[in-house]
Formats: sequence, structure tokens, C-alpha cells
Amino acid sequence: MININKKMILGAVFLSLTFTGCNEILDEQPRAVYTVDYFSTPDGINQSFTSLYRQLRMLYGNGYFMSNCQNGTDESTWAQSADGNFKELDMSGQGNINSNTFPTSMIWGSLFPYINTANGIIEKGPGFGIEESKISEARFFRGFDYFMLVQTYGGVPLDLGAGELKFNTLPVTTSTRNTVTEVYTKAIFPDLLKSIENLPTSPRVTGGVTKNVARLFLAKAYLTYGWWLQNPNNIPTYPETPRTDPNGHNAQWYFQQAYDISLTAINSPGTYSLQPTFYDVNVGSNDRNSECMLYADHTVSSTYYNESDPVGFGSGWSPDNFAAWMQTWNYTAIKSSKTTAWAAADVVSSVQREAAQPLGRPWVRMCPTIGVIKNTFADKTNDSRYDGTFVTTYRGNWQKNGTGLTSVPVLYNANNLPVQPGGAILTFLNDDSQTVTYPTGAVQSGVGAGTLSGRADWVVAPSAINRIMYPGLWKIGTYRTDDPNGLGYPNAGLTRPFNVAKFSEFYFIAAEAIVKGASGSMSARDLINVIRARAGKWKFNNAQNLPVSADNSAAMIAATPSVITIDYILAERSREYYGEFYRWYDLVRTQKWEEYGGTYQIGGVSYSDHTPQTVNRNIQKFHYLRPIPQSQLDAMEVSPEIKAKYQNPGYN
Repeated sequence: MININKKMILGAVFLSLTFTGCNEILDEQPRAVYTVDYFSTPDGINQSFTSLYRQLRMLYGNGYFMSNCQNGTDESTWAQSADGNFKELDMSGQGNINSNTFPTSMIWGSLFPYINTANGIIEKGPGFGIEESKISEARFFRGFDYFMLVQTYGGVPLDLGAGELKFNTLPVTTSTRNTVTEVYTKAIFPDLLKSIENLPTSPRVTGGVTKNVARLFLAKAYLTYGWWLQNPNNIPTYPETPRTDPNGHNAQWYFQQAYDISLTAINSPGTYSLQPTFYDVNVGSNDRNSECMLYADHTVSSTYYNESDPVGFGSGWSPDNFAAWMQTWNYTAIKSSKTTAWAAADVVSSVQREAAQPLGRPWVRMCPTIGVIKNTFADKTNDSRYDGTFVTTYRGNWQKNGTGLTSVPVLYNANNLPVQPGGAILTFLNDDSQTVTYPTGAVQSGVGAGTLSGRADWVVAPSAINRIMYPGLWKIGTYRTDDPNGLGYPNAGLTRPFNVAKFSEFYFIAAEAIVKGASGSMSARDLINVIRARAGKWKFNNAQNLPVSADNSAAMIAATPSVITIDYILAERSREYYGEFYRWYDLVRTQKWEEYGGTYQIGGVSYSDHTPQTVNRNIQKFHYLRPIPQSQLDAMEVSPEIKAKYQNPGYN
């Protein structure tokens, strides 16, 4: 029984029903007041479906949830302006994860009210003649939510106060956690199986869940549970329970199911398909494409449906989409000059803050490690995914700022060479092969960037990135079209959808299942090469800001090893999904977190800190489960001994 009193139920569950992510998705009519009695009506049940989609915005697109999913892994670390919400997650001596750490509590606090809403729909919907195909949307979200919870905390409560998987409206002050096996076999698997059986092939509403959306998460749940049963590195579980399946299946059975379900979806894609290039998947002008199966939606057209002002000052909080800000450094500090004399009055910010996919609002809370740039994305020539993930060239846009710079046709930059609007002002180089001269301090460039003979752009080599200056995230960056000639609204929350599930992941799940012993018509190499071949196809080069037509698929396939390992799949997953909230869960599932995230390299917090520093993290086995939030423990009216047993070991 989760400790949620009646006020919380009516507020978090019912008032949340008044919102929707996009007026294209759902058109339920809003109500000012929701009560338990209203929920017990056909209109109340129908209105509640809106909230099941709205819940995605509480996590996906939230920059603090991004910290939960990436900081502390091989993908990211804290950046110069970070606070404890990012430094604690890094586990490198800047604080420790505990029951009061905010980002690790977000899933617990966000999902249980929506689980209760789903319980109510499933329980009451049939009595009002609501068809099972629609009720199965609630089954999907309940299974989805419990899958998120069990991966994060271990066993969690199935009883919210009225019985297991029952709708609850009464305040309770006690709670009992079910085991991992119970959460999977009583909630996740049955709900997702029922969803596959009854959901439509095509979505009921734009962005709605379907059979293949449910298949994706069931296949992933089977894969994750198979790893949990095997437990190759002896990671503890809690509440303690034998790692035996109550249905009598072994891990191998679950790996085979994960493969079979994935292949079913690949062979019967319905409305989904892979995009032709990686660029097509992520460019803002192609949002909500056929590869994006489920997303936390937003809209520029309505403040009401967006739940925030799409042209105002973004809150930096849910339901805004603001994750891209976290890994955006303050590029507006880059300097150029109106004259070659570089007099103080002539020095200007040549890259202005702009609502454009490579730019957006800088918060400087997270940054990639040097290993990501040099090793994960080592192939920057054949593989388009580095160029389609990061911002490596910052281009002049001073003429858009509407002040005296509008009429300035040329600025002077590195080596006192001229740069025109749209020209490269600062470039992060692809490798360390050239000897770059860096100044001491920020000096002329304003950001401590280096120079190369004959180049007008400031340059930074991969080994010289630091916690204050690093490639930004292009793939999830700002995109909008309502101010095409100016700087737009760069401080507002992003009005793009944030992707939760992509059709491409079926290939990764199936390949991982094969590596774990499943068998089928496609080998792990076959499956991974579908993704790698696509990655070799270039449509546009972001670094050069030019259309390009190149097909390096043959080279990409030839470079794929003959034997695919878990390590190779994890590397491919990082290349494909960097910055999309996957990494911590991938490393926890495969029990590779300490191996991959235990050490990393990055420069310091000053512009002049271009020397890589090796940082060690303290990742213990108990960290593979996040702590139960202190707010939950404080609300329980039970003995200290019971509270201590409720908390995951290692966090008391």
C-alpha cells in the first residue's frame, strides 16, 4: 500500500486528467473538478485515458530524469554549473546517492498515481461498456509503469491500499513491497500480454499505443527478467527472494520469448518502420515519424495543451521538455570582433542564443566524457551517428539579434580571419591528430579555444573538452518554425515530442537475446547490421551544414565483427540512443555498470583546463537498485524497524 492520502489521490490522479500532450492525440473535454464519484461514470473513465498519455511528460524530457539515466555511466558526467542533482548521481566524490537524492526518486513519485488511474479504468471500464481494446491501453501503461519501477527499485507494492492491482481511494499509512518475481509475473507480463492480444495494430489516436508498442516493452521485460534470473555478477535483489521463476521457466525461455516477440514485430511492423537515415530519425522537421512508436508529446500551438507557455520562459520542470538544456554549454560566451584590432568595444558574441536544433538554452549541468567522443563514436567518417547526435560546429548568427549587429556583414575570428553569418565560429575536431595551440585562460575566443593555422574557426580537440565546453546535443535539441528569421524563443520549453520507444529497438532486443542463447532465423550480426547499414547512409552533414548523399553501408557492415558480444551491443546501443535516457538501465540490466562507468576522463571546470583528468567512481553492487525515497518512508506510520526493512540495503 503506497502512502497516498485521499487529497493526493484526487489531486494527482483526477486533476491530471484535464491535460493532454497535443490536441491531435486526445480530445476529451476538460473538467475543473474531478471526484471519486465522477471517476465512477463513463465520462470519468473516458476522460482518464488522457492522463495515461500525459504521464509520459512527467519523466521523458525532464532534465533531472536525464541525470538519473545518464550521469554516473560511461555516457555523461556533471558539468560546470551542476548542483547536487547531477554531482550526486556521478558517484565520484561530489556527494552520495541516498534516500533524499531527488532524481532517483522521480519514478516512484511520478508513476504510482497513474498506476492507480489505470487500476480504476481496468476495474470500472467493463461495467460501462468500454471495449477491451481501449481498456488495454490502461493495461499497457500499468505494465509499462511497473516495468520502470521494478528496474529502478527492485520489488515494489502491487497493493496501493485496496488489494493487489485494485483501484484505491482511501488514505493508507502502511505499505508492503512485493518481490521482483511477483511484480513481473502478476503485473508486467499479464498486462502486456493482454495488451498485445487486444490493442489495435494501428493506434486508436495519434501517438496511441498499439500491439507492437506492447510487444516492444514485453520483449524488453522478458529480456531484463532473463538477465535477472541468471544474475551473472551476483547483484543483490530486494526484497530478498530466490531467483526462480514461479511459472517454472528458466532464463533461456525468457530470452527466446524476447527474440520471438521482436521478430514478430519486425516481420509485421504495422504502421511502424525504420527511417532511411539516422538524420531522418532525429531532425526536428521529421518529428513523430514512423520509427517513433511512443513519445511524450508537446505542441507550439496551445499553451493549454502544452501545459506551459510555448513562447515564454521555460520552467525547467515537468511537464516541460527541457532535457536538451542540461547538456548544452554556454556557447554564447564565444567571442569574435568587428575589427582586426579586437578593441573591447568591438568584441561581440557571434553565436547568439537561438531556438534552433544545434543551439537552444544552455544550462551546463551535464557533459559527455572524453571516452564517448573518442571511443564510442570513434568512426566519424562512415558512421553518421556522431554527426547526427552532437553539435560539433557552432555557426555565426549575430545578424539575427535585431540590434546593431544586424547590419554587420563580417566578424573577425581565429587568426584574425573573417567569418560571415552562417560561417563556422567554433569547431570540435573529430580527432586529436592535429596539434592545437591553446591559450592560457579564456582570452580572445572567450572560451579558451585553440587555433589551427589558416582556419578562421576556433577549434577544440576531443582530448581537450572539459566540464565547461563540449559538444552539445543536436538530436534532442530545440526545433520550431514560428520565428524562422529571428532568434525565436530559445528560453521556452521545447515543443518537440520526446521519444520513449523506437521501432529500431526490436533489432537490439532480438540481437541481445541471441547473444544470451536464443535461436532464430536472423543472427545477432544480421540484426545489428540492419542498424549499422542505416547508420552508414548520410542525407545531411550537420557539421558542414550541407546536404550530402553518401552510402557507407558496405563499409559499416564489413566493420561489424563476426561474433557479436554483449559489449558490442552495448556500444551500438550507445551510438544509437545516446542522450535518450537508456544508458543506466542498459548497464544495470546487463550488470556492466561498474565495468563501464567505474572510471572516465574529462577536463576541469575552467576554460583553460584542457588536460584530461581521470576520475574514479565508487559504484557498489547495492547501487544497482535506487533508494526508496525518503518522502515515502516519512509518510509511513510504522516502526523504525519496518521502515529500515522497507529501504533497499545500503541506503539506511
